[in-house]
Amino acid sequence: MKSLELKPLIHVLNELETRSCLIEQQGNMIMNYYREPQIANELYKINSCTKSVISALVSIAMDQQRGPKPETPILEFFPQLATDSDSRKRDITIEHLLTMSAGFNWTEFGGQNSFPTMSKTSDWVQFVLSQPLSDVPGTRMEYSSGCSQLLATILRNVSGQTVAEFAEQQLFQPLSIESYHWETDPQGTHTGGFGLHLRPMDMLKFGRLYLNQGGWEGRQIIQTETVRYSTRPFLPAAKPQKAFYGWHWWTSSFSDETEIGTETDYFYALGFGGQYIVVVPSYDMVVVVTADRFKKKRTPVDIFRQYIVPLLLQQNK
Repeated sequence: MKSLELKPLIHVLNELETRSCLIEQQGNMIMNYYREPQIANELYKINSCTKSVISALVSIAMDQQRGPKPETPILEFFPQLATDSDSRKRDITIEHLLTMSAGFNWTEFGGQNSFPTMSKTSDWVQFVLSQPLSDVPGTRMEYSSGCSQLLATILRNVSGQTVAEFAEQQLFQPLSIESYHWETDPQGTHTGGFGLHLRPMDMLKFGRLYLNQGGWEGRQIIQTETVRYSTRPFLPAAKPQKAFYGWHWWTSSFSDETEIGTETDYFYALGFGGQYIVVVPSYDMVVVVTADRFKKKRTPVDIFRQYIVPLLLQQNK
């Protein structure tokens, strides 16, 4: 495998005023780009990449048999659903929350503005549970930070710890992630769908854990089969994403248009405003991007798809 030609990418990163871009391949750091040197040590909000961290924590709890199995109805944790007028809510499972297919009538931004509305209420969990169903649970993916908050609440319940305490013990300390900040909801539960702040290098460690199928320095933090299962495509993602959705991970693929049958699968954590943790198993690669400078006329750019994928296809030739 040839080495990547990175000069064009560095030019693009400078042009876009990208905050950071880290690429690790075959265990080697081949790009360690920061717009300013101090960014390397600054905590930054990873937005909805937080969801993939919640997925990891729920996976760990399940592996340790501290957490419920995927098919467990959430009624076990939210008994108020027993009296809800829509009996279908009693069929919602943990896996439905993980795959964003609980069926709630929800538009994250725009439309009903469900997420901003939830965040202004005094009880986010009750707000989510009270939403009517627009779909039979398990049939359609609809992006919802509400599902993530239910998962965080369940994790707090089954672990007997705050989400951050559980994360420190089971994930952050093993990965030597020493510094973070994590927001909470009005009940003091750490936010499941956003609100975690990390350094770019620690985002990379998290991606590497998944590249290594849950293994870290001789220790199995997440079971290999759990990693494989949670990052496979369960349902087509709601528009505008041209992707599939797993357990709070996005999944997609790219191909060399000049060669038939060259589909390369990858999965990724995605945060609002251009935050990415991308894992490409067949290239033995993790890519991290953080971005913070998007004006009204400049929408976030998918640096991985637009600029790194062409370099990878070039590398193969």
